[in-house]
Amino acid sequence: MDEHGGMIRNCVAYTDQGGRGPDIDLAAVSDVLERGKGFVWVGLHEPDEPLLESLQAEFGLHDLAVEDAHNAHQRPKIESYGESLFIAVHTAQLVDGHIRFGETHIFLGRAYLLTVRHGASASYAPARARCEREAELLALGPSYGLYAVLDLIVDNLMPIVDAFQGQLRELEDDIFGDTQGRSRGTIQRLYRLKRELVSLRLAVTPLQDILNQLVRFHPTLIRDEVRVYFRDVYDHAVRINESVSTLSEMLSAALSVNLALVSVNQGEVVKRLAGWAALLAVPTLVASWYGMNFAHMPELGGRYSYYLMLGATGLAMGVVFALLKRARWL
Repeated sequence: MDEHGGMIRNCVAYTDQGGRGPDIDLAAVSDVLERGKGFVWVGLHEPDEPLLESLQAEFGLHDLAVEDAHNAHQRPKIESYGESLFIAVHTAQLVDGHIRFGETHIFLGRAYLLTVRHGASASYAPARARCEREAELLALGPSYGLYAVLDLIVDNLMPIVDAFQGQLRELEDDIFGDTQGRSRGTIQRLYRLKRELVSLRLAVTPLQDILNQLVRFHPTLIRDEVRVYFRDVYDHAVRINESVSTLSEMLSAALSVNLALVSVNQGEVVKRLAGWAALLAVPTLVASWYGMNFAHMPELGGRYSYYLMLGATGLAMGVVFALLKRARWL
């Protein structure tokens, strides 16, 4: 396995009783398959083209399936090629608060299970360890190994949904706690979170169709005893998809509420500015009235006219201020 630079993460033969056999080389895979007992489970991480060609020769994989496995930009799907299945699913991991997406391509045959990981994807060692602890179920064949892998993929999505729920609660606190200084940053975080949720939904929604097909079809590759397990994974995928949809709707509502609160805050600022403008209009009116330079204005000749006008102006401003204060414009 060293010659492939760590691209082969495991290559193990399992007995028909579900027991783990020895690690084998790729060249020995065809010999194990010819014996017709047990199955081979191979795990790869970002293999190159020569390695995929070797696997194609050993397992007899279809050309189109191998081509899809080499290109890590496939939509989630399930394809049947004779007595084998090719499944492409998207995986996700939460890294520094952001979702990183990857892909896993799975080949399933009567006597083999081949997984190919690209990008952000957790190791499937826990799925293999779980199967090896349940030898009586692993004896059902590679379809149970496929269930364990898909179950791990779906379960790894739950912490992401939980983390996003926590982020949404924090954003709600920001929205109702501060509608001034952080409004722009809050909108940016809301948009980023909604964009990532849309991408997550694109990864989760097709899983339901894939799992539904595994529950209902392909009798030569999926044992009836294993279908109930795929049904359980299907239920988990539906629950996650519903949670993602609910979060997306709540984010849209939060975005609308944030914008509404910012608009209300802007309206309050405009009201206060208008109130101060009305208050300043009183001395402005008086100053403009007495600035017309008429020669005959009776009150200009009085000894205390200046002081009386100041007092009257102050009184008028006080009345206007009280009225505006009562109306909550100041």
